[in-house]
Amino acid sequence: MATPENTASRPVGEMTDDEALEYAIALSMQDEEHPPSQQQQQQPPLNQDELPKPAEPSTSQNLGLAQLDRRAMEQERLKRLASKRPRPAADDDQDDVVEISPPAKKRAISREPKITALQFPRGVVKKTWAYGYPRLGDDIKIEEVLQKDRLELALLSSFQWDDAWLMSKIDTGKTKLVLLAYAQNEAQQQDMRENAPPRVRFCFPPMKGSGSMHSKLQLLKYSDSLRIVIPSGNLVPYDWGETGVMENMVFLIDLPRLSSANTYEETKFSQSLARFLQEAGVDVKMIDSVRNYDFSETKNLGFVYTIPGGHAGEQQRENGSCGLGECVKSLGLATTSPIQINIVASSLGSLNYDFLEAMYGACQGDTSLQADKTRLSRKTGMKPTEPPDHLQKHMLIRFPTMQTVSRSRGGKGAGGTICLQSKWWNSATFPKSLVRDCVSTRTGMLMHNKLIIVTRPDEAGVGGWTYVGSANLSESAWGLLSKNSKLNCRNWECGVVIPDGTLGSSIPIPLQLPGRPYEATDEPWFSRQW
Repeated sequence: MATPENTASRPVGEMTDDEALEYAIALSMQDEEHPPSQQQQQQPPLNQDELPKPAEPSTSQNLGLAQLDRRAMEQERLKRLASKRPRPAADDDQDDVVEISPPAKKRAISREPKITALQFPRGVVKKTWAYGYPRLGDDIKIEEVLQKDRLELALLSSFQWDDAWLMSKIDTGKTKLVLLAYAQNEAQQQDMRENAPPRVRFCFPPMKGSGSMHSKLQLLKYSDSLRIVIPSGNLVPYDWGETGVMENMVFLIDLPRLSSANTYEETKFSQSLARFLQEAGVDVKMIDSVRNYDFSETKNLGFVYTIPGGHAGEQQRENGSCGLGECVKSLGLATTSPIQINIVASSLGSLNYDFLEAMYGACQGDTSLQADKTRLSRKTGMKPTEPPDHLQKHMLIRFPTMQTVSRSRGGKGAGGTICLQSKWWNSATFPKSLVRDCVSTRTGMLMHNKLIIVTRPDEAGVGGWTYVGSANLSESAWGLLSKNSKLNCRNWECGVVIPDGTLGSSIPIPLQLPGRPYEATDEPWFSRQW
């Protein structure tokens, strides 16, 4: 039986010692169905010392995801460590540092009511539920997403996993599971397969280098429908609000089952989804089975993804920032007019204005990679240290200050998946002037969201759109053009592009706007600052 230490989180990827992030959070997992004592309700935990002690090891089924390699952690922090996440051998970003503690106690399995009508036939975006905060109709619990009593088959992709927690949310006696997960080698893949219950299968997407299996995707099949879920959160309890310190965003759409697969009609969304699954190595029969569902309500939505490797030709047009630009163009949202871009990320890479120029062009629907080509035409090492005028006026990056994290409900201990290295921030080419503080509309909450919000300032929001997904702001997530004209990507990512007005309901904005500029005494939350 696995111990709490090796079941709490499921790291993915590889890293060098130089790039390792070696600190930890110890977040105790509160019982969703049985809230804490009255004293805890009156005074929610604000820092690590106030959190309850971990409980005994869970008796839930171990999926084998706990067997990924871990390096030795810093000696003085060993008492607080739960687990560690290996990182890619890259110098541009650190996505989702993984450090969590075991659940505080066993959770009773909730009994969700049976629901047969389509809840979200046009799609919806919601915030994750958060313990200790009022429910205002714009949030959703993991139980409400999965609907375990009806769930027949689930394909789940995540960067981070909590075996015991996940298995408490799914009835494996009647639900088949396919898990898109990372393993370092064939031996580890075999170990994970052997440790899994009979109704659980693994799919190991090819990494093609040192990157991260960072996508978050759920395909949930019921007797009469298919639910597609694209969250920003991982399959761990604190990303779904059960500790009340971290929030994420979730896109969901319910597709009705067709009376006959012969009536199936492709959309751009369904084509891109199928390509992503095919590249990930999902079984052909499972991919073909999506043709049993009506994708017509996705015709005005875009599925965008990143696949590791160097991409040219058609693959380049479908991947990373190029794929984002192609998606914007295909949805009729391309423009040469100025756009206003707000980017919310829980991880910032080694940013520079060249990369942001490429992202700005992609958000306009430009697929030419002109910004990257301009960068390559300059002398090696010549990067601009001042922002172009249009970026200074029209692009903002939202990332929390150290003060915001420290004063949050979970304190510094909740900041383990918010990532930025001080050496990048202090670089002369880092776009500091574009960064604003990121403060949640739910007081004291931290964000693990990944959003791109685009508006047209000269057209009162007409032609705007929102991205919700797994991709942070980094070259690993969106790619960078190399000298041989290939788009080089490191991570698996996926997300959805939602044109304004498509869903019939507004997308909740989780952060306070317009957002406070960094003051001279402010510094961002750094990955190694405590």
